[in-house]
Amino acid sequence: MDKTSKEVAEWMVHEIRFKGILKQEDAIAYIKSHFGEQFVYVNANGHSSISKEVIKLFRKMHAGTIAWEREGFFWASV
Repeated sequence: MDKTSKEVAEWMVHEIRFKGILKQEDAIAYIKSHFGEQFVYVNANGHSSISKEVIKLFRKMHAGTIAWEREGFFWASV
């Protein structure tokens, strides 16, 4: 069964709610190995990023209860 962007976003929300934090590099590695390469891309700066569709669904699911920490490259519960 193919995984969906919704399943990836749900995993991200669950991880952050369970652990309190999710580092971007850890999320990308897990997503690649457990969900597939199609949910990750290389951005204009040459860095791996999570697909825009996954991020859009992720934001909708957490509805402001999770914050992005730009300096540390991680998400955390607020």
